[in-house]
Amino acid sequence: MQEYLIRDINLAPGGRLKIDWVRVHMPVLNVIREEFERTRPFAGVRVAMSIHLEGKTAYLAEVLKAGGAEVAISGSNPLSTQDDVAAALAAEGIHVYAWHGATGEEYVEHLVKVLEIRPHVVIDDGGDLVHLLHTRCRELAGEVVGGCEETTTGVSRLKAMEQEGRLLFPMIAVNDARCKFLFDNRYGTGESVWAGIMRTTNLLVAGKTVVVVGYGWCGKGVARRAAGLGAKVVVCEVDPVRALEAYMDGYLVMKSEQAAEVGDIFITVTGCRDVLRSRHFRRMKDGAILANAGHFDVEINKPELAGIAVSRRLVRQNIEEFTLPDGRRIYLLGEGRLVNLAAGDGHPAEIMDMSFALQALSARYIWENGNCLKPGVHLVPPELDRRVAEIKLSSLGVEIDQLTPDQKAYLQSWQAG
Repeated sequence: MQEYLIRDINLAPGGRLKIDWVRVHMPVLNVIREEFERTRPFAGVRVAMSIHLEGKTAYLAEVLKAGGAEVAISGSNPLSTQDDVAAALAAEGIHVYAWHGATGEEYVEHLVKVLEIRPHVVIDDGGDLVHLLHTRCRELAGEVVGGCEETTTGVSRLKAMEQEGRLLFPMIAVNDARCKFLFDNRYGTGESVWAGIMRTTNLLVAGKTVVVVGYGWCGKGVARRAAGLGAKVVVCEVDPVRALEAYMDGYLVMKSEQAAEVGDIFITVTGCRDVLRSRHFRRMKDGAILANAGHFDVEINKPELAGIAVSRRLVRQNIEEFTLPDGRRIYLLGEGRLVNLAAGDGHPAEIMDMSFALQALSARYIWENGNCLKPGVHLVPPELDRRVAEIKLSSLGVEIDQLTPDQKAYLQSWQAG
């Protein structure tokens, strides 16, 4: 197989600096790397990865390689790949097939190249590798023991496959681990989405009305950061429990068409398609800004936005202006793709430290236990979640109490007193 397919191997020194920077700030993954270097749990194992290819994910790939794995990696979004990081990985002997700005066809071909390694373990971000292994590249699935999925969207796709009886191997839902969704989805998304928006627009958030469409863990984080920046926050939801939670958290809750008339900045974070479309665009005020924080670029209906516009132009890097017949302008950030990665560097390293530690431990778990698991979606074993939290607390210098034997016995007993 081709060793790598990237923009320019000469960019490697700059990418190396990025990887080395995040490594300093990922103490949990560093502990796991040291363990992997001693025990070599992936000796002889081929790992295929599709994940946002930047410094933090690159370091995860290096940790797996340190454990003995042969790693092939591609991006999980055409705009999130950083070419210098891809070059740095290729220079270290990791198979890399990705470049920034890949066309749809190139993106799929890069994924196919990754699968040509004939993987034993798959690490996916959004489910594209698994989808290919069940469709176009089904002949490459024969040696797959199992894999891990990083995102809410990817887990949803896996569960749909499981319900139809089509999933060929076990997959660990890393996204559903407590050390993932409580921190990555909430604090990581909340911070990185606003970092991407503010860096891209260079506009003030305070005083503006921010509409957050979707109030799952990611939406909670986006709304909380918006409020912290001084914005007035409106939440749109289809789940009555989440809508009530948003109301109790102090936000205005309304239907999306009503919110379209008052919002200055709109952020979709639902995992669904067509949550903002022409009936919303026609109601928006002049200068409305649209951003997406969901995995796929289908939450904001781009064809409908283009269809009602009389002109469109790029007014700033990662900002496209759509002018409506009456002169109102709507601005779309990062082509409607993940704004925190298409227009930023993604989540902070300290947050991804926990998520990627879970990925590394879950990959080892699936390799060692996959043959004993039924095809389907499986939770991260609680002991892995707990271990990541313990290492993180230790790195922060935080100590916590421990239950006494009597307390443990009391909690496990059905009798009071």
